Amino acid sequence: MAFRLTTGKSLEPRSPSRRIRDTLNPMIGRRTRWFLGFAALLAGLAGLFRGHAAAPSAPPVPLAFAVAAPPGRSWPAWPTRLLVAVAPGSSDGEPWAAIEKVGPGEITVLGIDVPASGKPGPVVLDHAAAISPWNSLGELPPGKYRAQALLMTNRDLWRPDAPGNWIGEPRGFTVDRRRAGTLRLPLDGMLPAEVLPPESDLVRFRKIRSEKLSAFWGREMFVRVGIVLPRGFDAEAERRYPLVVHVGGYGARFDRVAQWAREGNAFRRDWMAYDTPRMVLVALDGAGPLGDPYQVDSENHGPWGAALVEEILPALEREFRGMGRPWARFTMGGSTGGWVSFALQVLYPDRFGGCWSGYPDPVDFRDFQRVNLHADANAFVESDGRERASARLPDGRTQFTMRHEVRHENVLGLGDSYTRGGGQWGAWNATFGPRAADGTPAAVWDPRTGRIDPAVVRAWSRYDLVPLLAAHWATLGPKLRGKIHVWVGEDDAYFLNHAVHRLDVFLREAQPPADARILFGPGRGHGWEPVGWAGRLKEMQAVVDRGAVDPGESAREAYFRGRFPHPANCPHCKGGP
Repeated sequence: MAFRLTTGKSLEPRSPSRRIRDTLNPMIGRRTRWFLGFAALLAGLAGLFRGHAAAPSAPPVPLAFAVAAPPGRSWPAWPTRLLVAVAPGSSDGEPWAAIEKVGPGEITVLGIDVPASGKPGPVVLDHAAAISPWNSLGELPPGKYRAQALLMTNRDLWRPDAPGNWIGEPRGFTVDRRRAGTLRLPLDGMLPAEVLPPESDLVRFRKIRSEKLSAFWGREMFVRVGIVLPRGFDAEAERRYPLVVHVGGYGARFDRVAQWAREGNAFRRDWMAYDTPRMVLVALDGAGPLGDPYQVDSENHGPWGAALVEEILPALEREFRGMGRPWARFTMGGSTGGWVSFALQVLYPDRFGGCWSGYPDPVDFRDFQRVNLHADANAFVESDGRERASARLPDGRTQFTMRHEVRHENVLGLGDSYTRGGGQWGAWNATFGPRAADGTPAAVWDPRTGRIDPAVVRAWSRYDLVPLLAAHWATLGPKLRGKIHVWVGEDDAYFLNHAVHRLDVFLREAQPPADARILFGPGRGHGWEPVGWAGRLKEMQAVVDRGAVDPGESAREAYFRGRFPHPANCPHCKGGP
């Protein structure tokens, strides 16, 4: 293959690029074959017009990328991951921004470990480097591309956009089948250092040191949160509020509340409405050393659950005048946040007054998306040998397979493994599973073959929530009665409805009664929300209103704990609660 700058100057080889739609749409394959055939025809015609046959040439040098540490700087003294993002030449934005995409907008990504040697020599990514979606760099189709190098250096936030990651400028080039070489990519920039976003009338941000997480990791560890204040918060300095703990979808950052609270946003409209109950909302962060930490205790992530309920939430309730009572503390979220909000309620039944959990990640590992972890031998293929789907389109066709998605995460992960890649499958594996002998997360299935390890599956059982409920319902049932609210679309893109059906069957038959509410949306996909923000908050306020006033607490004290409706003549909210 030949690599040329967009200016036409010939360059040395570089790494492969791919788009997921190319691997899924058979028409793309036909178009690629047509393109190659047409290119060959043009080449032959060109030879005829030149009046002589092309001279024989030596075998081409294999395509590769070479990336060196910036001048005057050595590679970091801890293990890092070097990625090369290869995007179509016509694409917008910088290629690195699409590194995590699987599905529409997916690009070619290569990855290789950079040993903690501290030496400044170049690192080469060639045919042996992990790559997605191709089998090797040599499969990169002819065409114009842009390549960009990124070094994952942030140990606390393992994601491409993490502060302090090294980054280089994109290089444009052209690939053809006649020559190849090594394309040298710069790595002379750095993503900006972390600075908390600016605050506003409703929004606050905090970065809180966790003693528990710092002890686990052996270095300073912080938990980041975004806070949305209720209307009238500053005007009524004695009033206390219920607390809503919000968990976003996979990898959602704490600063999402800044967008929510902007003028004209639907959330702000609902939040500020006179008849919307006033609460303090805490948005948790979905970033950590191994991807999203899922806010629960884990052998690999560390004690995120204990840090949340024993350190972070008490500190926030003190600062932002939370009521500090279980019946005035709620969890909510969707997708990853659906699982986390449900799991926090189940694992800490005395700490929360209810969960509102939409389209949760698998709550029963017999339906771990399309894998039955307790019965299937392989995660990548069905029992009949067909490739197993990981996501589906609205019409039911496969969008991408398990093998495809895990392969992508292997490229991002240290050791060429999804277990340390920071993606969805890697984060589940780190959250639910044990540590391997080398101190890294033990793989529930082989990164390349998909073969499931039953011993690791058994270790996942403490987070297999439906069997967990069944085993401990005599104790958990009375504590969870009336607290569980779950909903999911029947056409969920990630097949999450199947596990929710198992939850529904159990809760319907449970004794003592669960009094749970499980909703299914026929024809609805991932992200279906049957009730908006205002409706959810009113449901939570109804729980607060049922909470008991402490013995000896005066009516005035109860009012300032948020127990009683707000006076009709309140100048701040026009009579709202």
